[in-house]
Amino acid sequence: MRPIALIAAIAAGSAFLVAAPPTSQHAAAFEAKMNAVIARGEASPTGYRTEFAGDELNAYLQLRLASKLPTGVADPAVTLHDKGRVSARAIVDLDGIRKKSSGGWFDPASYLGGKLPIAAAGSLETADGRGRLLIESADISGIPIPKTLLQEVVTYYTRSPEMPGGVNLDAPFDLPSGIQRIDVVTDKATVVQ
Repeated sequence: MRPIALIAAIAAGSAFLVAAPPTSQHAAAFEAKMNAVIARGEASPTGYRTEFAGDELNAYLQLRLASKLPTGVADPAVTLHDKGRVSARAIVDLDGIRKKSSGGWFDPASYLGGKLPIAAAGSLETADGRGRLLIESADISGIPIPKTLLQEVVTYYTRSPEMPGGVNLDAPFDLPSGIQRIDVVTDKATVVQ
């Protein structure tokens, strides 16, 4: 599971340029760099910097990780905006979430269904081996949604026996593989170990 955690950490700090389709070469470059970061993490390194390009990350997400995503989540992409600002999107099947919702008049999940694009934007803060994602906005098909609905979607798709409550978007997290921080600039994330 450590490679998935590393990918998630890097994804929060990488970019996707719609103009370039994903290539197997970019996916392979990301995988080789990720494996090097993991290997260095096991050896307790210090002072290493590994640069990941946004097209490498997104090629890996779409070409290598897609089959490992939860059923109902497809076409993931991450965009990095300067100074740690990030955005992400995916096509998500909302039918299962609608079935789990309260169904009341004021429950937005009760009005949603089918496969729709969900996007979120915010900023990534990392330091001293810890990270935190600060969500500032989210939408479904371009229509703004409250953060609570985004959390409901994330919880639904990240529940597991190890994490029955799923991923909490507000919770700080440990960076894997001895990563101390992730420096982000437009279309690039630099992992510092």
